[in-house]
Amino acid sequence: MSPIPRRSLLKAAAVAGAAAQFSWAPGAKDASAAPRAEAADADPVTLDWLEDGGLGAAPGSTVGVPWPKGAYQPDQTFALTDADGKAVPVQSWPIAYWPDGSLKWSAHAVSSGSGKLTLTAGDAAAPDKKVTVDKSGGTIDVSTGVITVKIGKDGSTLVKSVTRGSTEIAKNGRLVLIRQPEIEDEDQSTVKTERFDGAIGEVTVEQDGPVRAVVRIDGKHRKGSRSWLPFSIRLYFYAGADSFRMVHTITYDGTQEPGKASGDFIRGLGVRFTVPMRDAAYDRHIRIGGEGTGLLREAVKGITGLRRDPGAAVQAAQYAGQKLPDPSTWDQRVTTRLQYIPEWGDYTLSQLSADGFTLRKRTKKGYGWIGSGGGKRASGFGYVGGASGGFSFGLRDFWEKHPSQLDIRDAQTDEAEVTLWLWSPEAQPMDLRFYHDGMGQDTYAEQLEGLNITYEDYEPEFGTPYGIARTSELLFWANESTPAPEKLAQQVEAVRVLPQLAAPPRQLIKAKVFGPGLYSEPDRSTPAKAKIEDYLDFLFTYYKDQVEQRRWYGFWDYGDIMHTYDTVRHVWRYDIGGYAWDNSELSPDLWLWFAYLRSGRADIFRFAEAMTRHTGEVDVYHLGKWAGLGTRHGVQHFADSAKQQRIANTTYRRYYYFLTADERVGDLMHANVDSDETFLVLDPLRKVRTDPYTPDRHALSIGFGTDWSGLVSAWLTEWERKGPKWEKAKARVLSTMEGIAAQPNGFVQGSGLYDLDTGKFAVATTPVVGVSHLSAVFGLNELCAELIDLVDLPKFNEAYFDYCRYFNATKAEQKARYGSDFGSLLLFQGHSRLDAYAAVKTGDEALAKRAWTKFYGSDGYTESSPWRTEKVSGPMALVAGSEASWVSTNDTALYGLAAIENLALLGDRMP
Repeated sequence: MSPIPRRSLLKAAAVAGAAAQFSWAPGAKDASAAPRAEAADADPVTLDWLEDGGLGAAPGSTVGVPWPKGAYQPDQTFALTDADGKAVPVQSWPIAYWPDGSLKWSAHAVSSGSGKLTLTAGDAAAPDKKVTVDKSGGTIDVSTGVITVKIGKDGSTLVKSVTRGSTEIAKNGRLVLIRQPEIEDEDQSTVKTERFDGAIGEVTVEQDGPVRAVVRIDGKHRKGSRSWLPFSIRLYFYAGADSFRMVHTITYDGTQEPGKASGDFIRGLGVRFTVPMRDAAYDRHIRIGGEGTGLLREAVKGITGLRRDPGAAVQAAQYAGQKLPDPSTWDQRVTTRLQYIPEWGDYTLSQLSADGFTLRKRTKKGYGWIGSGGGKRASGFGYVGGASGGFSFGLRDFWEKHPSQLDIRDAQTDEAEVTLWLWSPEAQPMDLRFYHDGMGQDTYAEQLEGLNITYEDYEPEFGTPYGIARTSELLFWANESTPAPEKLAQQVEAVRVLPQLAAPPRQLIKAKVFGPGLYSEPDRSTPAKAKIEDYLDFLFTYYKDQVEQRRWYGFWDYGDIMHTYDTVRHVWRYDIGGYAWDNSELSPDLWLWFAYLRSGRADIFRFAEAMTRHTGEVDVYHLGKWAGLGTRHGVQHFADSAKQQRIANTTYRRYYYFLTADERVGDLMHANVDSDETFLVLDPLRKVRTDPYTPDRHALSIGFGTDWSGLVSAWLTEWERKGPKWEKAKARVLSTMEGIAAQPNGFVQGSGLYDLDTGKFAVATTPVVGVSHLSAVFGLNELCAELIDLVDLPKFNEAYFDYCRYFNATKAEQKARYGSDFGSLLLFQGHSRLDAYAAVKTGDEALAKRAWTKFYGSDGYTESSPWRTEKVSGPMALVAGSEASWVSTNDTALYGLAAIENLALLGDRMP
């Protein structure tokens, strides 16, 4: 496939930090009065775990469940039972509403369960041990019925204490940031660092039980008079759990300038707790996760392997983590010499790449380190404590988001300290400087020439990381004693793969969410259908394998994929402008989520989850003048000067949010509600415009494709969620739909002049043909399918069906309808799903036939594509593996969506 030329894809921003500051309880308001739909069929829903093993050692799980229009009202209560019919406590709340006010999505939190669970209308069972929240004192006290966590309201201590019964298991939970003010590439530099501590700015209780409680903490890292690197922390608690979960987000607001050695370089970023140590040194235990569920299992004072034997039972008990009998009962040749056995107080596991970790220990600060082993990929799990209680901790995606590290310090003293490093201080400083000096691209003309050779749209000072964010997940357990190996293994597994309940595909399809009719369960009933299913499986498997082979891992990179392959070098074009990181180009996010919606496959969900976490945080600005906009594909996720609404597109976040009720993704979606303001700051056509243009808040040029689809997805989502600005958002949805429908050429008009104050498009007096091959490939079809189902506006429907009908038409047909053809277009295979959708909605059999003709025989992948990989190895490639040099991510996303939607819409009319 030939490179796609850049069109009007630049946007600017004026919204500052909305995602970092926003907090509200979904479903807190009643829906406005609206005609109610007739009661719909609402059978019980069977929920199941994505992976085997159920909840395991995790604190709990929350799942989103959709309902057909009119099935339930927002105040509906729900009951949950297990496979034996036993009631399972559940906490339920609405997270989205249909326009008639009925319940569209409900969220359900559970803190127990291992098999399938059945959700029905009814009264929820109350947990034996409820989550309670007390805000009356100087701290916010959350009790799960097993542990109590005291959360600070100000200062630098986020978690004052974690107690189990009367035993304090951990305390002084805080955030740690190490800044390195200078970075040098030579070997003569002197490294200096300074430490910042997280300082609480605001604390909000978002939920308070009885099954689930959520506390949000916002602030910045502070040292002296300087505060920077905003953080947003959420702590999750579930009834009866001995553990809690932390979702940790930072937004980069430092300064790093290309070509300069000084700046705000992060040397270490972590979460730190103090753990009281009460037991004798030989009853203090260290557990550090290695590969799989492997563990380093040691005591601070080991009594195994000594020259004198304390007794087999004593050694076995220490290895098992059990309290040892009184030393007076041991072999006295050991007991009398205990003081001569070293006490190992410090441990460090460093994972500086996806391919290796090292583990070392020492007795205490100031003394030499001793190597303790190593391996490839550590689980990110640790434990320190003893027979009287201990603290387990874990960092999700530990090796995938390297460089990471776990530290245990001073375990031989009264207070041990554990630090989970999201960015290891042993790694190179976090270098986010732009990667080249501009190469003389000082004018727009020179920049366009650069675009024509490397596909990178460069502009000075646009390649900045200021405002990008990253979210990490951590788990903590307060154990009453050192857990048995089997329990530790469960905790490790929870860290590696956080258990997730899920509604089945048939419920999503039945509820008609995410575009009714656009996806259906996989069907191999005919050879033609089976072949397409095989191709879809091939593409997903190939990308999953490429993530591993090409090592698409790292703190800022994990979750994204590459754009285009270099067939000569046998690598993806990681260093060539717009061909490197994909940044949601042509909607691979949608391909993955639609693949999951129809299949319910756990591996696809996890891939899409990682991409959503990445693209919504790293590829989008959350602070500064470009807040609310994303960055076009490039060598660095923030490198390209095209700052666009299409990448910040709320459509890409909706799936994960509604399937899991994840609050952080909810923040991101709400932050986009006012992103129409971003069009005031930067002219997206500044490099190619020939007519004078100054952005005017009453006449902003906004395209009906990539621009409007990004805006309307945020408005629609706010309306559905009944967020704080839902009435404004609803009005924007309706007024802009009406404005597009009223244009002389509808969607084909291409763009309109938008008034920020009224939320309306001016109706043009002259018909214009302004069609781009990119307009509909950033979620427009999927959004319009939802809008047409939700809003009764026939003229809008006609305008969109006309766009669908004529994009893939002949130039003669286009000219006959609009007086002018659409020019040179691309992406016909991807647009075949528009043919299919319009064919079903209008009953046009010719369109149905054309959908399959364009799918099978236009551009993109065809039946004659190789549909296989070839082996590569040295000296051809860096590492041995496979390649499919004919695969590109643009084609994959478009083929995947077209295949899924065409099969669902026209699977009964295949040639």
